[in-house]
Amino acid sequence: MVRVMATGTFDILHMGHIYFLKEAKKLGDKIIVVVACDKTVRRLKHEPVTSEDMRLNLIKELRVVDDAVIGNEDDMFEVVEQIKPDVIALGYDQIHNEKSLQEKLNKRHINANIVRLPKYDKTSDLNGTRRIIAKIIEAYGFQLEMEKIEQE
Repeated sequence: MVRVMATGTFDILHMGHIYFLKEAKKLGDKIIVVVACDKTVRRLKHEPVTSEDMRLNLIKELRVVDDAVIGNEDDMFEVVEQIKPDVIALGYDQIHNEKSLQEKLNKRHINANIVRLPKYDKTSDLNGTRRIIAKIIEAYGFQLEMEKIEQE
């Protein structure tokens, strides 16, 4: 049985995430998803919109996912050692450098292949969390400005 590990924030679930997880699942028999903890999201990206527990539960509900866990804030390799993946699937835009990651895995005697998956090619302005947030701000920011003008 080939175990695939995929990681991400999954803050506002969108089709880019679904594509990533489906493609990752094709690399093996079982996929385990590591959902970044809130502290990691804050440190690397932004204030999470949804809590780590909510993100974890959403990911667990996806048919393509066999299991999901919250990542470790202090040592990202701890969860890798627990999962023992044969393959680690990286999204096209994830910050990890494959060569550096492979070196760190080797130092810990973790034998996993790293695969960088391609970008979701469907053109949409809603295929990324930051794009979705920007669209919401644009839509509701304009609405709030109009309401403010009407009240004056």
